[in-house]
Amino acid sequence: MFRPEKQVTVLGNILWLALAGLWLGASYLVAGLLNCLTIIGIPFGVQAFKLAGYAFWPFGRVVVERPNADRALGCLGNGLWLILGGWWLALVQAVSGLILMLTIVGIPFGIVSFRMAGLALWPFGRIVVREDEVPYGARVLIGPVRHL
Repeated sequence: MFRPEKQVTVLGNILWLALAGLWLGASYLVAGLLNCLTIIGIPFGVQAFKLAGYAFWPFGRVVVERPNADRALGCLGNGLWLILGGWWLALVQAVSGLILMLTIVGIPFGIVSFRMAGLALWPFGRIVVREDEVPYGARVLIGPVRHL
């Protein structure tokens, strides 16, 4: 069955990967590796690896609030994440967004990068799922990226 929205999603991801996704995803991988050097940093490294997948291939996926998330633990995790590298990952995302906004073609990708900067600051208590797998009643924090 011909589904043009799937083809647009794949095209968007390929363009994203070429314009910004490759080096943004690589920055999350580096952050994950650095955090995994210590036992205490392993949960933060795992979180960075999850975000790397989203940074490489964001189109067709959404970020939702994890339904069974412990808010106090998430707040503590986000606070430590911010200190351990979340601020510079968000800065990389924001700078990437600014650079992408300099061209007409890059404006939609710049918007995606700015959305991801917020996720880079506060990733705990959130999960990335395909847009057709959103749990019933889950609060969508970063909606599907459909525009090019």
